[in-house]
Amino acid sequence: MILDGSTYQTELGLHDTRVRKPVNIASVPHRSPFRYPGGKTWLVPEVRNWLRSLSEKPKLLVEPFAGGGIVSLTAAFDGLAEKVLLVELDDEVASVWRTILGGGAEWLAQRIEKFQMSLESARKVVSAAPTSTDEMAFRTIVRNRTLHGGILAPGSSFVKQGENGKGILSRWYPTTIARRIRDIDTIKDRIAFVHGNAFETIETYGRDKSVAWFVDPPYTAGGKRAGSRLYTHSQIDHELIFSRLRDVEGDFLMTYDNAAEVKALAEKHGFQSNLIPMKNTHHANMMELLIGRDLSWLC
Repeated sequence: MILDGSTYQTELGLHDTRVRKPVNIASVPHRSPFRYPGGKTWLVPEVRNWLRSLSEKPKLLVEPFAGGGIVSLTAAFDGLAEKVLLVELDDEVASVWRTILGGGAEWLAQRIEKFQMSLESARKVVSAAPTSTDEMAFRTIVRNRTLHGGILAPGSSFVKQGENGKGILSRWYPTTIARRIRDIDTIKDRIAFVHGNAFETIETYGRDKSVAWFVDPPYTAGGKRAGSRLYTHSQIDHELIFSRLRDVEGDFLMTYDNAAEVKALAEKHGFQSNLIPMKNTHHANMMELLIGRDLSWLC
């Protein structure tokens, strides 16, 4: 289902994380067609715990900064919410969701399967101006799977060495990507998409107690530069995010970089925070913050 932007209507507590280990993402179903920087596959087990801890199954789970959409896809596939709503501002990322959910899933899957990947063919696709949303979606998948780190922001370049010296073929798994697209197509009646602004969506659904929120904004708070480098739309009013979520009626879970400014915002708005371990793209252990009104389910 494709919608326009106006339609589809305590104190800081850092718990002990020493016994926690990063989730082995190989044990988590990979649902998204994207290789997305900052993706939350590693967080899927905790998201499941959070949604199952709610007194009632959400009628709608909204992901205002959808990106690769792994959390919403997991909720839709696992039946953890009646429906999910993906919201994405980026034109390229939006084209993929619009195509898959708007009836073009099989076309896109076949286009990916038939494509003969090489540096030359990838350059040709990336340099061409798309003539339709579907063509933009295919171009976006090619870019996402061949640019360094899957980064779609301006300035990103093609993979050179890649994994095991495979270069541009390192992340091009056409059969797998096509299967994920077809799988999403089978449950598209549970998924809605808005190509629009996160804040407008929060304002639209904020008064509905049956709506739950998973919020994963670009990490640019506290002078962090990762979000600016990874995402086209990285300029975010973090204070506004916190104040808007303070006013929503439904429950929410938010993820952020472990930064002093973020901890201060959580404390200011009466939210709880919990450090949780994860592995970055270089397999190094890192800590991120989970933020919510009540994180007792995380024990």
